[in-house]
Amino acid sequence: MKATMAAATVLAALASGSASLAQTAPALPDPAATDSKALGWMQGFPPPPDKVVTFGNGSFYSFPRTRWSFSHMREMVPTVNVWRGSSAPSVLPVELKNLDQLSFTDDKGAKATWADMLARTYTDSIIVLHKGKVIYEKYSGSAEPQLPHSAFSVTKSFIGTLAGILAAEGTLDPAALVTKYVPELKDSAYGDATVRQVMDMTIGVQYSEDYANPKAEVFDYARSGSMLPVPPGYAGPKNFYEFLVRLKKEGSHGEAFAYKTSNAEVLTWIIKRASGKSASALMSEKIWQKLGAENDAYFSVDSIGSESGGGGLSLPLRDMARFGEMMRLGGKFNGQQIVPTSVIEDIRKGGDPAKFAKAGYPNVAGYGSGYSYRSMWWVSNNRNGVFDARGIHGQRVYIDPKAELVIAKFSSHPIAGNIANIPLTDAAFGALADSLSK
Repeated sequence: MKATMAAATVLAALASGSASLAQTAPALPDPAATDSKALGWMQGFPPPPDKVVTFGNGSFYSFPRTRWSFSHMREMVPTVNVWRGSSAPSVLPVELKNLDQLSFTDDKGAKATWADMLARTYTDSIIVLHKGKVIYEKYSGSAEPQLPHSAFSVTKSFIGTLAGILAAEGTLDPAALVTKYVPELKDSAYGDATVRQVMDMTIGVQYSEDYANPKAEVFDYARSGSMLPVPPGYAGPKNFYEFLVRLKKEGSHGEAFAYKTSNAEVLTWIIKRASGKSASALMSEKIWQKLGAENDAYFSVDSIGSESGGGGLSLPLRDMARFGEMMRLGGKFNGQQIVPTSVIEDIRKGGDPAKFAKAGYPNVAGYGSGYSYRSMWWVSNNRNGVFDARGIHGQRVYIDPKAELVIAKFSSHPIAGNIANIPLTDAAFGALADSLSK
């Protein structure tokens, strides 16, 4: 793989959170033929040279090697753990059902089954909770229950939730200017922005994700965060802080939703300053320990140990499901109120659909009319009140309050943009919700 191609491939996933709207759907490889174990990636001591996956040459972000690396990201990049605490894991009751033959009409109008959906979206692992009970759980390829899988932009929803908790506690004022907490940003795009505008991604910032342009800001973003190898002679920003202070304003704040990962990194800086704690320590204290997680989670970090709040989390599947179930239950889980009810209610209420519409997403399942964005959560505003966290390549925490349904899903779809998988997964998820409600 040429270095420039590797860089563009990596960045298309690391810096893009929802969908590459200009992408067309190419012919996709047979999912079964890309199984990581069958292909032998990183098997043996040492693995054969042609089966090695590394960070330095970009192969860790080359499909189908991603079917191994997404479950092993801690072996590719530096990380810091989110401690689960010393208490026993919370109980997830199990009452398994066979969903594989659940039939539904897919996004193309054809008949499909649940098992078809899993294969066609290159699912690595999935767990389904109904009324708090595990009714389905499956792992394939390199995925294992204890292994943290790259969650990509699901990370943003954790950061947004932490910001909401701090706001409810009075530690953070969403109406305040960003510079109240991070005065270093006074001369940047964020100098006259409010915290709430950052939380809802209604920021006017010059931040290009044009991978054909080597001068696009996304390249410096990824290099500053240790997401790409730094070439000889590189003189750009060397950590997230250096990158963020250089961003310039473009347009106005508060007028339109524009999904840009830089906003999540700014919010991460804000919550660290407001709380006086690292993002990993804050998440451990406010969420992870209280959930009764089975395993630690992990943030990828830059060269000085700063966590990536835009897409750096790697999470164990069952613990990500616990987080989703807590959100479904209005913030209460494991015998305690973890997130204030007011924070959950504010997220579920959603943002301004008119501002969201200006982003120009296609009117398809998972993106269509009525959607909005609030505190780094996607809010459907549909009849079931679905809201969700999502990361590229098919990472998902899907919450359907009316159907009392939570689905956590990890995938390694060859296309980064979720427009390639969400319409299909949402058709299956909707069919499951309908069947459980009968």
